[in-house]
Amino acid sequence: MKNVRLSVYPPEGSVKMTVPLFTGDGAIHSAIVSRLAWIRRQQERFRTQARQTKREMVNGETIYWLGRRYRLNVVESPRASYVLQERIGYIDLYCRKDAGAERRESILYEWYRSRLKMMVPGLLATWEPVIGVHAEDWGIKRMKTRWGTCSPAAKRIWLNLELAKKSPHCIEYVLVHELVHLLEPSHNARFTALMTRFMPLWTHYRSELNQAPLADEDWKY
Repeated sequence: MKNVRLSVYPPEGSVKMTVPLFTGDGAIHSAIVSRLAWIRRQQERFRTQARQTKREMVNGETIYWLGRRYRLNVVESPRASYVLQERIGYIDLYCRKDAGAERRESILYEWYRSRLKMMVPGLLATWEPVIGVHAEDWGIKRMKTRWGTCSPAAKRIWLNLELAKKSPHCIEYVLVHELVHLLEPSHNARFTALMTRFMPLWTHYRSELNQAPLADEDWKY
């Protein structure tokens, strides 16, 4: 680390601080004290933020896809499990009669994964030439604290599977965010300037991304 970085993570508001290797205790203490009011504001925001209850995966339950609310319709089927989104306002999940909540959720998330994998190549084809970088590899996985991650050395990016619940421009923002990290690994002034150059409305998209949670966990990006 070249700079001190302080983060507050939901849902409890735990605080994490990363500092250069030889930073003294006095400097660390001063950095925390100077940001104490900000830390408390973030913790209060997490305490008052609405949270989605644990999914039961039953008929009529609200689920999300690309930023929109849908009603889940569970259909018993002796054949292979699958998901359809053909009716306005509904997502139909076909599964065996004995499939429990965990299995139903797994089926839904595999559908999310397949749809995101169809979206990402087009977004990469659009943004890589604009930013002037190329991701050698990319993938989608569930993550607990990040919407996306980047390994500049390997030129590899990961997107959080939970992004399937967010609007398309939020997904696009996260992808651009990670691609820009191939130019600038840290969140410094240069990174901010690059984001503003390539995506002028990025702060608006970031705010939307970090609004009311659409999953059992929250993320700060």
